[in-house]
Amino acid sequence: KQWYQRRVRDKELVQESLRRQVKAINYLCGKGMHFWDYGNAFLLESSRAGAEVTRANGEFIYPTYVQLTIGNVFSLGFGPFRWVCTSGLPEDLARTDKIAADVIQAQLTESPTTEEEGNLQDNLTWINEAGKNDMVVGSQARILYSNQAGRTRMATAFNEAVASGHISAPIVLSRDHHDVSGTDSPFRETSNITDGSMWCADMAIQNVIGDALRGATYVSIHNGGGVGWGEVMNGGFGMVLDGTKEAGETAESMLHWDVSNGVCRRSWDGHHLARSAIAKTQETVPGYNLTHCVVADEALLKNL
Repeated sequence: KQWYQRRVRDKELVQESLRRQVKAINYLCGKGMHFWDYGNAFLLESSRAGAEVTRANGEFIYPTYVQLTIGNVFSLGFGPFRWVCTSGLPEDLARTDKIAADVIQAQLTESPTTEEEGNLQDNLTWINEAGKNDMVVGSQARILYSNQAGRTRMATAFNEAVASGHISAPIVLSRDHHDVSGTDSPFRETSNITDGSMWCADMAIQNVIGDALRGATYVSIHNGGGVGWGEVMNGGFGMVLDGTKEAGETAESMLHWDVSNGVCRRSWDGHHLARSAIAKTQETVPGYNLTHCVVADEALLKNL
Protein backbone atom coordinates (compact mmCIF):
# COMPACT_ATOMS: atom_id res chain seq x y z
CA LYS A 1 0.00 0.00 0.00
CA GLN A 2 2.80 2.43 0.88
CA TRP A 3 4.54 1.69 -2.42
CA TYR A 4 1.30 2.29 -4.36
CA GLN A 5 0.66 5.58 -2.57
CA ARG A 6 4.18 6.74 -3.34
CA ARG A 7 3.75 5.79 -6.99
CA VAL A 8 0.54 7.80 -7.23
CA ARG A 9 2.18 10.77 -5.53
CA ASP A 10 5.24 10.57 -7.80
CA LYS A 11 3.00 10.65 -10.86
CA GLU A 12 1.16 13.70 -9.50
CA LEU A 13 4.47 15.49 -8.95
CA VAL A 14 5.70 14.64 -12.46
CA GLN A 15 2.50 15.89 -14.03
CA GLU A 16 2.63 19.07 -11.94
CA SER A 17 6.18 19.61 -13.20
CA LEU A 18 5.09 19.06 -16.81
CA ARG A 19 2.33 21.66 -16.47
CA ARG A 20 4.84 24.17 -15.06
CA GLN A 21 7.32 23.47 -17.87
CA VAL A 22 4.68 23.85 -20.57
CA LYS A 23 3.47 27.10 -19.05
CA ALA A 24 7.02 28.45 -19.22
CA ILE A 25 7.53 27.16 -22.77
CA ASN A 26 4.27 28.72 -23.97
CA TYR A 27 5.25 32.04 -22.39
CA LEU A 28 8.71 32.04 -23.98
CA CYS A 29 7.34 31.01 -27.38
CA GLY A 30 4.98 33.94 -27.14
CA LYS A 31 8.11 36.08 -26.85
CA GLY A 32 9.66 34.53 -29.96
CA MET A 33 11.37 31.34 -28.75
CA HIS A 34 11.23 28.32 -31.07
CA PHE A 35 10.35 24.97 -29.46
CA TRP A 36 10.07 21.41 -30.72
CA ASP A 37 9.72 18.03 -29.08
CA TYR A 38 12.63 15.61 -29.43
CA GLY A 39 10.07 12.83 -29.40
CA ASN A 40 10.62 11.38 -25.92
CA ALA A 41 6.88 11.73 -25.20
CA PHE A 42 7.15 15.17 -23.61
CA LEU A 43 4.16 16.57 -25.50
CA LEU A 44 2.20 13.35 -25.11
CA GLU A 45 2.67 13.13 -21.36
CA SER A 46 2.13 16.88 -20.99
CA SER A 47 -1.24 16.54 -22.72
CA ARG A 48 -2.15 13.68 -20.38
CA ALA A 49 -1.23 15.93 -17.48
CA GLY A 50 -3.68 18.57 -18.72
CA ALA A 51 -1.08 21.06 -19.94
CA GLU A 52 -1.97 23.44 -22.76
CA VAL A 53 -0.17 21.73 -25.66
CA THR A 54 -3.00 20.81 -28.03
CA ARG A 55 -5.21 22.58 -30.55
CA ALA A 56 -8.98 22.20 -30.67
CA ASN A 57 -8.61 19.29 -33.13
CA GLY A 58 -6.33 17.43 -30.71
CA GLU A 59 -3.07 18.04 -32.62
CA PHE A 60 -0.05 19.27 -30.69
CA ILE A 61 0.74 22.97 -31.02
CA TYR A 62 4.45 22.19 -31.38
CA PRO A 63 6.13 19.86 -33.90
CA THR A 64 8.33 16.88 -33.20
CA TYR A 65 11.82 17.19 -34.58
CA VAL A 66 10.94 14.43 -37.06
CA GLN A 67 8.23 16.68 -38.46
CA LEU A 68 10.59 19.64 -38.37
CA THR A 69 13.88 18.26 -39.73
CA ILE A 70 14.93 14.61 -39.60
CA GLY A 71 11.78 13.32 -41.32
CA ASN A 72 13.06 14.76 -44.60
CA VAL A 73 16.36 12.94 -44.06
CA PHE A 74 14.52 9.66 -43.47
CA SER A 75 12.43 10.23 -46.60
CA LEU A 76 15.66 10.38 -48.61
CA GLY A 77 16.66 7.02 -47.10
CA PHE A 78 19.43 8.40 -44.90
CA GLY A 79 19.65 7.04 -41.37
CA PRO A 80 22.07 5.78 -38.69
CA PHE A 81 23.97 2.84 -40.19
CA ARG A 82 26.29 1.03 -37.74
CA TRP A 83 29.13 -1.43 -37.86
CA VAL A 84 31.40 -3.12 -35.33
CA CYS A 85 34.91 -4.47 -35.99
CA THR A 86 35.00 -7.78 -34.13
CA SER A 87 38.81 -7.77 -34.08
CA GLY A 88 38.70 -4.92 -31.57
CA LEU A 89 41.56 -3.27 -33.48
CA PRO A 90 41.55 0.51 -34.03
CA GLU A 91 43.39 0.02 -37.33
CA ASP A 92 40.50 -2.08 -38.65
CA LEU A 93 38.04 0.64 -37.72
CA ALA A 94 40.24 3.20 -39.49
CA ARG A 95 40.17 1.04 -42.62
CA THR A 96 36.37 0.90 -42.53
CA ASP A 97 36.27 4.70 -42.16
CA LYS A 98 38.38 5.01 -45.33
CA ILE A 99 36.13 2.58 -47.20
CA ALA A 100 33.01 4.48 -46.12
CA ALA A 101 34.56 7.80 -47.15
CA ASP A 102 35.45 6.40 -50.57
CA VAL A 103 31.86 5.22 -51.08
CA ILE A 104 30.49 8.66 -50.22
CA GLN A 105 33.03 10.36 -52.51
CA ALA A 106 31.84 8.14 -55.34
CA GLN A 107 28.19 8.95 -54.59
CA LEU A 108 28.98 12.66 -54.82
CA THR A 109 30.10 12.18 -58.43
CA GLU A 110 26.81 10.57 -59.46
CA SER A 111 24.64 13.69 -59.83
CA PRO A 112 22.87 13.59 -56.45
CA THR A 113 19.93 15.89 -55.84
CA THR A 114 20.55 19.04 -53.84
CA GLU A 115 19.12 17.40 -50.71
CA GLU A 116 21.16 14.22 -51.21
CA GLU A 117 24.35 16.19 -51.81
CA GLY A 118 23.93 18.12 -48.57
CA ASN A 119 23.55 14.90 -46.59
CA LEU A 120 26.47 13.24 -48.36
CA GLN A 121 28.76 16.20 -47.73
CA ASP A 122 27.83 16.31 -44.04
CA ASN A 123 28.39 12.57 -43.66
CA LEU A 124 31.72 12.75 -45.48
CA THR A 125 32.89 15.41 -43.03
CA TRP A 126 31.71 13.26 -40.14
CA ILE A 127 33.46 10.06 -41.22
CA ASN A 128 36.68 11.91 -42.09
CA GLU A 129 36.77 13.56 -38.67
CA ALA A 130 35.46 10.70 -36.50
CA GLY A 131 38.83 9.04 -35.95
CA LYS A 132 40.53 12.32 -35.12
CA ASN A 133 38.00 13.02 -32.39
CA ASP A 134 38.42 9.67 -30.61
CA MET A 135 34.73 8.78 -30.76
CA VAL A 136 35.16 5.14 -29.68
CA VAL A 137 33.97 3.99 -26.26
CA GLY A 138 34.45 0.27 -25.74
CA SER A 139 34.07 -1.74 -28.94
CA GLN A 140 35.60 -0.53 -32.20
CA ALA A 141 32.33 0.65 -33.71
CA ARG A 142 31.10 3.45 -35.91
CA ILE A 143 27.78 5.03 -36.76
CA LEU A 144 27.22 6.98 -39.96
CA TYR A 145 24.12 8.36 -41.64
CA SER A 146 23.85 6.70 -45.04
CA ASN A 147 21.18 5.91 -47.61
CA GLN A 148 20.23 2.65 -49.31
CA ALA A 149 22.88 2.91 -52.02
CA GLY A 150 25.59 3.90 -49.56
CA ARG A 151 24.83 1.15 -47.05
CA THR A 152 24.83 -1.62 -49.64
CA ARG A 153 28.07 -0.42 -51.21
CA MET A 154 29.79 -0.08 -47.85
CA ALA A 155 28.65 -3.54 -46.80
CA THR A 156 29.93 -5.07 -50.04
CA ALA A 157 33.27 -3.28 -49.70
CA PHE A 158 33.60 -4.24 -46.02
CA ASN A 159 32.96 -7.88 -46.88
CA GLU A 160 35.53 -7.82 -49.68
CA ALA A 161 38.07 -6.26 -47.30
CA VAL A 162 37.47 -9.06 -44.78
CA ALA A 163 37.84 -11.65 -47.55
CA SER A 164 41.16 -10.18 -48.72
CA GLY A 165 42.54 -9.80 -45.19
CA HIS A 166 42.68 -6.02 -45.47
CA ILE A 167 40.38 -6.10 -42.44
CA SER A 168 41.51 -8.81 -40.06
CA ALA A 169 38.20 -10.18 -38.73
CA PRO A 170 34.46 -10.15 -39.50
CA ILE A 171 32.37 -7.00 -39.25
CA VAL A 172 28.87 -6.89 -37.76
CA LEU A 173 26.40 -4.51 -39.39
CA SER A 174 23.43 -2.97 -37.63
CA ARG A 175 21.62 0.34 -37.25
CA ASP A 176 19.76 2.43 -34.71
CA HIS A 177 16.04 1.70 -34.27
CA HIS A 178 15.55 5.44 -34.86
CA ASP A 179 15.89 4.99 -38.60
CA VAL A 180 14.08 5.12 -41.93
CA SER A 181 12.19 1.84 -41.50
CA GLY A 182 12.94 0.48 -38.05
CA THR A 183 10.32 2.18 -35.91
CA ASP A 184 6.60 2.96 -35.86
CA SER A 185 5.83 5.79 -33.48
CA PRO A 186 3.14 8.42 -34.08
CA PHE A 187 4.95 10.64 -31.56
CA ARG A 188 8.38 10.50 -33.20
CA GLU A 189 9.64 8.39 -36.13
CA THR A 190 6.39 8.31 -38.10
CA SER A 191 4.95 11.58 -36.80
CA ASN A 192 5.47 13.22 -40.21
CA ILE A 193 3.38 10.58 -42.02
CA THR A 194 0.02 12.28 -42.45
CA ASP A 195 -2.09 9.76 -44.39
CA GLY A 196 -3.49 8.21 -41.20
CA SER A 197 -1.07 5.28 -41.11
CA MET A 198 1.11 6.96 -38.48
CA TRP A 199 -1.01 5.05 -35.95
CA CYS A 200 -0.18 1.66 -37.49
CA ALA A 201 2.64 -0.48 -36.09
CA ASP A 202 3.19 -2.64 -39.16
CA MET A 203 6.34 -1.17 -40.72
CA ALA A 204 8.75 -2.28 -37.98
CA ILE A 205 7.29 -5.81 -38.07
CA GLN A 206 7.45 -6.00 -41.87
CA ASN A 207 11.00 -4.72 -41.67
CA VAL A 208 12.09 -7.46 -39.27
CA ILE A 209 10.34 -10.22 -41.23
CA GLY A 210 11.86 -9.01 -44.50
CA ASP A 211 15.34 -8.77 -42.99
CA ALA A 212 15.02 -12.29 -41.57
CA LEU A 213 13.86 -13.77 -44.89
CA ARG A 214 16.76 -12.08 -46.66
CA GLY A 215 19.32 -13.65 -44.35
CA ALA A 216 20.00 -11.33 -41.43
CA THR A 217 22.15 -13.06 -38.81
CA TYR A 218 19.64 -12.07 -36.14
CA VAL A 219 16.62 -9.80 -35.81
CA SER A 220 14.79 -8.26 -32.87
CA ILE A 221 11.38 -6.79 -32.13
CA HIS A 222 11.05 -4.60 -29.08
CA ASN A 223 8.77 -1.95 -27.66
CA GLY A 224 9.23 1.43 -26.07
CA GLY A 225 12.52 2.62 -27.54
CA GLY A 226 12.91 6.37 -27.03
CA VAL A 227 9.23 7.12 -26.45
CA GLY A 228 7.85 4.70 -23.87
CA TRP A 229 6.26 1.28 -23.60
CA GLY A 230 3.05 1.00 -25.56
CA GLU A 231 3.80 4.10 -27.64
CA VAL A 232 6.27 2.69 -30.17
CA MET A 233 7.23 -0.53 -31.98
CA ASN A 234 10.89 -1.10 -32.85
CA GLY A 235 12.59 -3.60 -35.14
CA GLY A 236 16.30 -4.25 -35.54
CA PHE A 237 18.85 -6.59 -37.10
CA GLY A 238 22.45 -7.73 -37.01
CA MET A 239 24.41 -9.01 -40.03
CA VAL A 240 27.82 -10.68 -39.85
CA LEU A 241 30.16 -10.04 -42.78
CA ASP A 242 32.65 -12.89 -42.72
CA GLY A 243 34.17 -12.38 -46.14
CA THR A 244 32.21 -15.11 -47.91
CA LYS A 245 30.40 -14.53 -51.20
CA GLU A 246 27.14 -15.53 -49.52
CA ALA A 247 27.55 -12.87 -46.81
CA GLY A 248 28.09 -10.15 -49.39
CA GLU A 249 25.08 -11.13 -51.48
CA THR A 250 22.87 -11.53 -48.40
CA ALA A 251 23.86 -8.16 -46.95
CA GLU A 252 23.13 -6.39 -50.22
CA SER A 253 19.70 -7.97 -50.54
CA MET A 254 18.80 -7.36 -46.92
CA LEU A 255 19.96 -3.74 -46.84
CA HIS A 256 17.98 -2.90 -49.97
CA TRP A 257 14.86 -4.03 -48.12
CA ASP A 258 15.81 -2.62 -44.73
CA VAL A 259 15.95 0.93 -46.11
CA SER A 260 13.52 0.84 -49.04
CA ASN A 261 10.66 -0.49 -46.92
CA GLY A 262 10.54 2.79 -45.00
CA VAL A 263 11.16 5.03 -48.00
CA CYS A 264 8.19 3.34 -49.75
CA ARG A 265 6.01 3.91 -46.70
CA ARG A 266 6.93 7.60 -46.73
CA SER A 267 6.44 7.89 -50.49
CA TRP A 268 2.92 6.46 -50.19
CA ASP A 269 2.19 9.37 -47.88
CA GLY A 270 3.03 11.57 -50.88
CA HIS A 271 6.30 12.98 -49.51
CA HIS A 272 8.12 14.42 -52.53
CA LEU A 273 11.61 13.51 -51.32
CA ALA A 274 10.60 9.90 -50.62
CA ARG A 275 8.88 9.62 -54.01
CA SER A 276 12.05 10.79 -55.74
CA ALA A 277 14.31 8.52 -53.66
CA ILE A 278 12.26 5.37 -54.21
CA ALA A 279 11.98 6.04 -57.94
CA LYS A 280 15.77 6.22 -58.11
CA THR A 281 16.02 2.94 -56.19
CA GLN A 282 13.79 1.18 -58.68
CA GLU A 283 15.92 2.49 -61.54
CA THR A 284 19.19 1.32 -60.00
CA VAL A 285 18.35 -1.95 -58.20
CA PRO A 286 17.80 -4.89 -60.61
CA GLY A 287 14.55 -6.75 -60.11
CA TYR A 288 12.84 -4.12 -57.95
CA ASN A 289 9.18 -3.58 -58.87
CA LEU A 290 7.70 -1.07 -56.45
CA THR A 291 4.23 0.36 -55.99
CA HIS A 292 4.46 4.10 -56.47
CA CYS A 293 2.27 6.82 -55.02
CA VAL A 294 0.11 8.74 -57.50
CA VAL A 295 -0.78 12.16 -56.16
CA ALA A 296 -4.35 13.12 -56.95
CA ASP A 297 -5.29 16.48 -58.43
CA GLU A 298 -6.66 18.46 -55.48
CA ALA A 299 -8.90 20.57 -57.72
CA LEU A 300 -10.39 17.43 -59.23
CA LEU A 301 -11.08 15.95 -55.81
CA LYS A 302 -12.83 19.11 -54.64
CA ASN A 303 -15.16 19.04 -57.65
CA LEU A 304 -16.25 15.41 -57.25
